[in-house]
Amino acid sequence: MKTKINVEDLNLWYGSKHALQNINIDLHKNKITALIGPSGCGKSTFLRCINRMNDLIGTANVEGKIIIDGKNIYDKDVDEVSVRKKIGMVFQQPNPFPKSIYENVAYAPLKHGLVKKGRECDELVEKSLISAGLWEEVKDSLTHPGTSLSGGQQQRLCIARTIAVEPDVILMDEPTSALDPISTEKIEALMLELKKKYTIVIVTHNMQQAARVADYTAFFHLGDLIEYDETETIFVNPKKKKTEDYITGRFG
Repeated sequence: MKTKINVEDLNLWYGSKHALQNINIDLHKNKITALIGPSGCGKSTFLRCINRMNDLIGTANVEGKIIIDGKNIYDKDVDEVSVRKKIGMVFQQPNPFPKSIYENVAYAPLKHGLVKKGRECDELVEKSLISAGLWEEVKDSLTHPGTSLSGGQQQRLCIARTIAVEPDVILMDEPTSALDPISTEKIEALMLELKKKYTIVIVTHNMQQAARVADYTAFFHLGDLIEYDETETIFVNPKKKKTEDYITGRFG
């Protein structure tokens, strides 16, 4: 199994609060890893470490290594903006730009010089919307605002926007928690398709979702990584009592 992200002795503090404690985990290439655990346990904090979004929080202090394709993204010579280009993020609430559907997808590739305006950009927009399972629904309304779409469509637009810059890794922070069951089902089917090309890490509070889509599951509690294994093992035969208690609903 090829490792895509190798996390070594990762610690994070928000001021004096020790939010992540000595996290060691290998995340596998072209697999979906679900991060589960009660609210405030460090899941989203850990997710944001993978693309250095915690750098934007003044009180956050990170120690340890996150090695992606052999390079520690916390090395001094690494530009955090370039990290975020290679590691896309999809948030809990869909957040399309206040622009047209077309511009939502085209904005970053044009800004980074990945494509030129015109046919090259048109093809990238179409390809990204197809990959996000949205093209057939929006191909005749590309000039309409992204915000005019339904919640589920907006989330798929955000996924199209993320993959338009050709990242290596896609992070998803509770991407379906604000969506209805049908939209959730579409996003989950999309994740299973996208993992053929990308490594995906998802934070979810939905145990059934983790069981449905994740190849691997990591259980966090109070800033500690309690257990990490293949999803079936975590749900059917966890090694730690704390994992079993959480999964069976005894706490959390």
